[in-house]
Amino acid sequence: MSLPPSVIGWDEGMNVSAQRGAVLIVSLVFLLLLTLLATSSMQNATLQEKVAGTLKRRDASFQAAETALRIAEAKIVAPGFSLQGCSSPAKCLPPPEALTLSNSGAGGSSGVDWVATRGGFYGIQHVGQTDQPAGGADGQFWTLYRVTAIGIEGDSRTVLESIHTQERRVMWRQRQ
Repeated sequence: MSLPPSVIGWDEGMNVSAQRGAVLIVSLVFLLLLTLLATSSMQNATLQEKVAGTLKRRDASFQAAETALRIAEAKIVAPGFSLQGCSSPAKCLPPPEALTLSNSGAGGSSGVDWVATRGGFYGIQHVGQTDQPAGGADGQFWTLYRVTAIGIEGDSRTVLESIHTQERRVMWRQRQ
């Protein structure tokens, strides 16, 4: 006794090997899609790892610059600290070599003496006097110092500057 074609699932003229070939093609398409998805996920993970590394280096260079800034400011407020004033107005400008400096010592067009710290450098400039620093008392002259601090971590460089009196920080900024 033979079963009707609708029960068997194919007509008498249909080939079983053709159906198996179709299943193979569908399986290969799904495998290709999974491979593309996995490749995309790996590229995304690699990119995120690079971004995280860059952020870590940038944070470390900022921390090194902040440490150098604090060391220099502590030196300024120490009893007996003095530094000769700038020899010309051009020498009182922010030191341009701070953006490229790689060694300690006197150097560059600014004439700043750069001191090495762990992870960076700092330089101090005597930029003049004022009778009214921001928030200061009237009638007293304050000596102003510019502290430029550089933090370097890998390919990341952070440059911080502050204006400081013998007692406190008056201004702070990040140059890079």
